[in-house]
Amino acid sequence: MTDPPSLFAPGAQRAQPLAARMRPERLEDFLGQLHLLGSGKPLRRAIETGDVGSMVLWGPPGCGKTTLARLIAAYTSRLFVPFSAVTEGIPRVREVIREAKERASMEGRGTILFCDEIHRFNRAQQDAFLPWVEDGTITLIGATTENPSFELNAALLSRLRVFVLEPLDAEVLADIVDRALIDLGTGGEGARPIVLADDAKHLVVQYADGDARKVLNAVEAVSEHVIREGVTTDASIDATTVREVLERRLPRYDKSGEEHFNLISALHKAVRGSDVEGTLYWLARMIDGGEDALYIARRLVRMAVEDVGLADPRALSVALAAKETYDFLGSPEGELALAQAAVYLATAPKSNRVYNAWGHAQHAAREHPSASVPLHIRNAPTGLMKSLGYGKGYQYDHDAPEGFAVEQEYLPEELRGVRWYEPSGLGFEKQIAERLAWWAERRKGS
Repeated sequence: MTDPPSLFAPGAQRAQPLAARMRPERLEDFLGQLHLLGSGKPLRRAIETGDVGSMVLWGPPGCGKTTLARLIAAYTSRLFVPFSAVTEGIPRVREVIREAKERASMEGRGTILFCDEIHRFNRAQQDAFLPWVEDGTITLIGATTENPSFELNAALLSRLRVFVLEPLDAEVLADIVDRALIDLGTGGEGARPIVLADDAKHLVVQYADGDARKVLNAVEAVSEHVIREGVTTDASIDATTVREVLERRLPRYDKSGEEHFNLISALHKAVRGSDVEGTLYWLARMIDGGEDALYIARRLVRMAVEDVGLADPRALSVALAAKETYDFLGSPEGELALAQAAVYLATAPKSNRVYNAWGHAQHAAREHPSASVPLHIRNAPTGLMKSLGYGKGYQYDHDAPEGFAVEQEYLPEELRGVRWYEPSGLGFEKQIAERLAWWAERRKGS
C-alpha cells in the first residue's frame, strides 16, 4: 500500500508552508492596512518612490509586519536582513553593520535591518542601533506587538517613525482564505482542491482572530486532513469537519503586555458605565486568557471604592467576599463569585465623590505639610501639655445636644471652611447628604 500523496511533495516551492508561499510579493497583493497602504497614503507613496526611512511597525501577530518590511526592501532595492531580538544579540548587530558598510561602499546598495520583536532588546541594547541609524548605514525596521512608547528608549524612538498596523478584519481574512484555497488546488501533482462551505469559512476566519498567519495555518491543516483521511472533495467541507481539525481557539492575550492593560481598562470602564454585558464579556476574556484571578479580584475591590464608593457601601464587602470565595473554591467554581461581584458593581449606584475628596485631601496635606493641629483637639496626657493649652475647650460630642458639638473646628487654621466631599445624592449617599445638610444648618445657627 502506497502512502497518500503529500501536499508538499512536488517541488521545492510546495515544500514551503502555505503561509510562506502566500506571502505577497507586490503591494497590490498586500491585503488590509489600507489606512497605511491605500492609494495616496504617505507610507504607500514613500515605498513607491523609494524614500523610506527607519521605522517601527507596531501591531498584533499576523497583521503583516514582516511582509511589509520585505516589500519595502524589494521596492527600494535594498538588501533585507532579518534579525531576531529574541535569539540574536549585539555581536550579530555589529556583523550586520560591518557587512552593510562594505555593501554600501562596494555595491552602492543599502541595507534594511529588520529587527523582529525589537521590544525584547533592553534599552542599553537598543542604543547599539543609534549611530548607524543616524548616519544611514542601515535602515532599521523594527517590528513589535508591544506599545513602542513603553518598550523603546526615547533616543531610538525619536529617530523612528511609528506605523500602527491593525488586526485584519473578517472580510480581508476571507479573501486570504479564498486565495489559499486556489493555491492549494493548483500545486501540481498530489494537490487536491477543497471547497469550504460558508459556515466552515466563517469558523476558520473566526478562529484566526485577525491573524493572517493563523488563518493560513488553519486552511493548511484542513487541507492536510482532507488528504490524510481521504475525505472526498466533491462536496464542500463543512464546519463540523473544520471544528474537528482545529484546536480550541486561544484568545489573543498577553498577561504582561499592552493587551493586559487594554482589557482591564475595558472591564473597569464597563463597570463604571453600568454595562452588565460589557462587564461580563471583558471579565470572561481575561479569565479565558489566563489572567490571574486574584489580580481581577483586586481590581474589583478597587472599582468598589473608586467608582461605587459610598453610593453603595456594601459593594466593598461584596468585592472582598468574592476574593475570599475565589481563594476558597479556586477555578472554575470561584470564577462565578468574581462574575457575581462584577455584576453587582456594574448595577450599583455610582459615586466617585470619596475618591475625589481623598485626592483633594492628599493635595492639601502636601501643600500644608506643617499645619498645626488646633490646640483644643490635641491630646494632653501630661500636666505640662495641659498647662500649654492642649485639649483646652474640647467639647465631647456625645455629651453635646443631639450628639454634635456645633461650634467645634477640626481643621488647621489654613484650611478652615474647605469642602472636599460632596455626596452625589445617589444611593446611600443621598442619606449622607441629608446628614451633612442637617449638621451644616446647626453650625449656621450657632
